[in-house]
Amino acid sequence: MSHECDFPPEARNKRVVVYPRISPGLPAGEVDRRVREHVARGESLYSVDSQALAELDPDLIITQDLCHVCAATPDDLAATLATLPHAPRILTLDPQSLADVYNDIRTIGEITGRSAQAAQVVASLEARLAAVERAVAGQPRPRVLCLEWLDPPFPGGHWVPEMVERAGGTDVLGRPGIPSVTVNWNEVLAMKPNVIILMPCGYNAEQAAADYAAAPLPPGWQELSAVKSGRIHFVDGSSYFSRSGPRLVDGIEILARILHPECTASLPIALHSGRSIQSKAGELRVAQPS
Repeated sequence: MSHECDFPPEARNKRVVVYPRISPGLPAGEVDRRVREHVARGESLYSVDSQALAELDPDLIITQDLCHVCAATPDDLAATLATLPHAPRILTLDPQSLADVYNDIRTIGEITGRSAQAAQVVASLEARLAAVERAVAGQPRPRVLCLEWLDPPFPGGHWVPEMVERAGGTDVLGRPGIPSVTVNWNEVLAMKPNVIILMPCGYNAEQAAADYAAAPLPPGWQELSAVKSGRIHFVDGSSYFSRSGPRLVDGIEILARILHPECTASLPIALHSGRSIQSKAGELRVAQPS
């Protein structure tokens, strides 16, 4: 597992073989600066514990080539693979959309001899998503700003704009299937969002709220209608928005509850620990979907 693998809960008991080179807990701006320095020098952001991986002697290694900042990539594994007792199969995933995530689930099921179970997982996810879309159909679509980093600002990319659309909103900056790139604050302010969703990559809702409190927000931020009305929500990006797995559908359900609480309260869905923290009249309160 990697240092961030934490779901399902038993994943925490697995041996960690991938570690970050940048210390956790740094301010967002400092993280961005160090990431850019590593990339400029051509250095990896992650280290692989070759000894641990050799002792585990895996048959299959699943990695990703979607984002070299977020997780270990095939390049990070290259030197280690030559030291393993047996050559494992390498499955590299690069999803850009919800459909790609579904296909990756099917692919993993096929490779691991669990095709039937994978098909059941996908069918369940599609049914839940269809229920959300039926609930929000015909409702006004608020203008939604999703930020997956604050210093500097990055709008949510890849599947996030699609998640907003499926949940009954319009993403004002993100583009479906396109990686997130930094924008300037003037672009953000010009979008005049009705709702702001802060989902920093790798952060939970409480960490997102703390990051917001320390962020160098621009002049004019307080004049946005979303800020004035308290429609700023801090969500668990790490669990429900950043990772290309089944819980993206939980993320869509959370968005739907935020955007259209009046018509989604009766949905027969289980959000488990899914929640947002909402800014309201200068204070923060936890909003627990039910």
